[in-house]
Amino acid sequence: MLQDVQATPDSRGVPLDEVGVEGLRYPVLVADGQGAKRETVGTAAMSVSLGPEVKGAHLSRFIEVLHEAREQLSLSSIATLAEDLRQRMSGPTARVSLDFPYFLERSAPVTGARGFVDYACSLAAVSAPEESRVTMAVTVPVTSVCPCSKAISDRGAHNQRGHITIVVEPTEPQGGLWFDDLIDIAEQAASSPVYAVLKRPDERHVTMAAYDHPVFVEDMVRNVAQVLRTLDTIAAYRIRAFNDESIHNHAAYATVSWTRRAGEA
Repeated sequence: MLQDVQATPDSRGVPLDEVGVEGLRYPVLVADGQGAKRETVGTAAMSVSLGPEVKGAHLSRFIEVLHEAREQLSLSSIATLAEDLRQRMSGPTARVSLDFPYFLERSAPVTGARGFVDYACSLAAVSAPEESRVTMAVTVPVTSVCPCSKAISDRGAHNQRGHITIVVEPTEPQGGLWFDDLIDIAEQAASSPVYAVLKRPDERHVTMAAYDHPVFVEDMVRNVAQVLRTLDTIAAYRIRAFNDESIHNHAAYATVSWTRRAGEA
């Protein structure tokens, strides 16, 4: 029988906060809001805490747990994955995070030309006897037109590409939150979405529509927050809007966070 060195006791009396793997790229299927699965490649970080008497963790088990869950990743399954990891590794706490591009097919607003836009998404979970928590996050590229520039200019207004990041914690892992919904909320909060394919009639439409809906970074985070607070599926959120300014040598950003108080509707 081969010796299991990791299973031998440690006598130094030092507990470890986290032991695990990171930068693990793995093919996964992510559940979407239409009852389908989307193929993508995730980058995983997985860890467990170790008591002072435990020498080490069996790293192969991290990959085994991810492989078993890879075909249906969602808020509920990432919570189950973290709990399975904690039980299999016999650690007090297990943590899992998975970052991946999430592709949605978008139609141009006039011609209907179709193409895929990718959104940076993530799922994360913590499993512990006293705490289980899951979060999902999405970063959405958008266009914004400056309201001040529009107001003071005889013609035109400066616009820029920005990103809106939404991180939410659900009231329940099975709360029916989907990346598709958060992406739509972010795009509606900006002057315009961005598209993979735009023909000339589409570009004309997008340019004028954005001009008609100017927003500051402050407006974008408030627009998102206004919608998220109406959803009883959300227990907490963090929102960040970032603009890579087109006429300044700096970026602009705004953030807001919120946690639902006990009994709050």
